[in-house]
Amino acid sequence: MTDLTKFVGGCENCPIQHRAVCARCDADELDRLEEMKYYRSFEAGQTIIWSGDRMEFVGSVVSGIASLTQTMEDGRTQMVGLLLPSDFVGRPGREAATYDVVATTDVVMCCFRRKPFETMMVETPHVAQRLLEMTLDELDAAREWMLVLGRKTAREKIASLLSIIGRRDAALKLVNGHEEMVFDLPLTREAMADYLGLTLETVSRQISALKKDGVIVLDGKRHVTVPDFQRLLDEAGDDSDGGMMA
Repeated sequence: MTDLTKFVGGCENCPIQHRAVCARCDADELDRLEEMKYYRSFEAGQTIIWSGDRMEFVGSVVSGIASLTQTMEDGRTQMVGLLLPSDFVGRPGREAATYDVVATTDVVMCCFRRKPFETMMVETPHVAQRLLEMTLDELDAAREWMLVLGRKTAREKIASLLSIIGRRDAALKLVNGHEEMVFDLPLTREAMADYLGLTLETVSRQISALKKDGVIVLDGKRHVTVPDFQRLLDEAGDDSDGGMMA
């Protein structure tokens, strides 16, 4: 289980402070959030929220990745989304969860007690405005992901997922005139296959092909270098303004 002691305290060193729902809060507002805040950690594979559960909290993913999963009446499940660091969990004003939320990797969440947070949203409009912006980004990403799953080739799907994770988890730096990024891939190839609707063999084959063609460089199975981010976007069939990159 993740050691939470490094997360306890003020928000100054929070890795998501500039992207989270509290990004525009002043010191007094952060103090108010501190009164309703607590951290929770989850191990990979652990269910964070069951669909239909009463939601006593809302919050943001601080580290790790979680999946949104829906179960059909016959027991089949479908992964319908990913939650990356700074993504918001829960819906103010809605008491029950709509999806199962499962930790794909070890996850740390910054949680707020739902009722006090809802009150603060009413009294602090820019918090509600920030949450609206994040929700609209999520909607854009969901629409774009429909294209990824429905129309893109296996190679384009893999490139799209790598670009999404890289854009959220890595900083771009200019190297020899190209934007380079380096990040650790948090998903196993099995999880990638599940999310993309591909077989494990196809995922492995396409990653190997991207490596062979110089689109990515792998150190082990998880450490990824993208020598030219624009080339990865080209492989994904996206441009730098794509909704799912927001």
